[in-house]
Amino acid sequence: MSRGFVKEGDQEEIPMVLPRAFLPKDTPNYVTPEGLRLLHDEMETLKKEWIDAGSNYITKNYLDAKMRLLSDRINTAVLIDPAKAKPDVVSFGMYVKYNDKVVRIVGVDEADASKGLISFVSPIAKSLIGKNKGDKFEITIPRGTEMIEIQEVAISISSELSAMSHEQSAENNKQKAIKKDVVQTDVLISTPHDEVEQSDSLILKLSDTKETCSQQSIANSQSQKSEFRPSINITEFLPLVNEQGNIVGRALYCEIHNGNKVLHPAVHLLVYNSQKEIVARYWWHVSFGETAEKTLKHKIKDMNHNIKPKFKKQYIRENKDEKELVSVFTAIYDGEILATPDGKKWDEIFEKD
Repeated sequence: MSRGFVKEGDQEEIPMVLPRAFLPKDTPNYVTPEGLRLLHDEMETLKKEWIDAGSNYITKNYLDAKMRLLSDRINTAVLIDPAKAKPDVVSFGMYVKYNDKVVRIVGVDEADASKGLISFVSPIAKSLIGKNKGDKFEITIPRGTEMIEIQEVAISISSELSAMSHEQSAENNKQKAIKKDVVQTDVLISTPHDEVEQSDSLILKLSDTKETCSQQSIANSQSQKSEFRPSINITEFLPLVNEQGNIVGRALYCEIHNGNKVLHPAVHLLVYNSQKEIVARYWWHVSFGETAEKTLKHKIKDMNHNIKPKFKKQYIRENKDEKELVSVFTAIYDGEILATPDGKKWDEIFEKD
């Protein structure tokens, strides 16, 4: 800031406003009901501090900057009610007891490792989401590997889990007091630490995991020569819709592909050549906050194809694992195109198109 614009009596620079908790680009800002209340409470506190600052414009500018960052988090918040989650399946907002440790998966602004609150974008949370009570799997950590066993999954914390959580908080605070100047890089599993979520070196290796998504097996069974692979992210939240296509909620990928039969939107693209022969069949889930047309547009762009699709029809596709509101598009294209799989499972996806 130019010193020429600093009022006499306010001879200090405006403090730097630190960014808020890390949220990866294009990742929805999921929050629990408690987390959203905390954001609003924080805003009220900042407003009061702004009023109390009186004529101190430096403090007010600083608070304005903080409120702008906070306002963005509030305006983009996607509220997830864990009470609607499927019991015994780890999802956002749930309490999880694993290897005699208790954590809760929360939004990035709610995360507090000392209280066992871990961000949903952290490596350990990503490894837990979608798993079931009793599941065992292995993850890679900086000091080697560790086997994880999920012992309990709960929407609300029981007295037993609460006591265990408090013991962990006390122990974490004790360790911080002893080693406050030491950077711990190996506490991903030993404590519910969330500060390693930005590390690209922490690669999760899952083994002996239960397949809960019906389309996962399709993607994995594609031959090496197939270039097209449907994007599958079992920790992604997808929109839930009614039969008219209006969004009525959201749920994790795994939660809507395990027989719950909750309706969610998908898009199919049938590509013909000029001889009216089908040369490719693609499908994608419609992303949360998008229309089928918008999802299709950016998927085509990702494939670098000059395809101009036309809407054909919409119908409900249902099998033992899922229920989709499918928007079907067609296109004529004679250029080079990504190969798609064939086989019974793949054919079943498009049998009503």
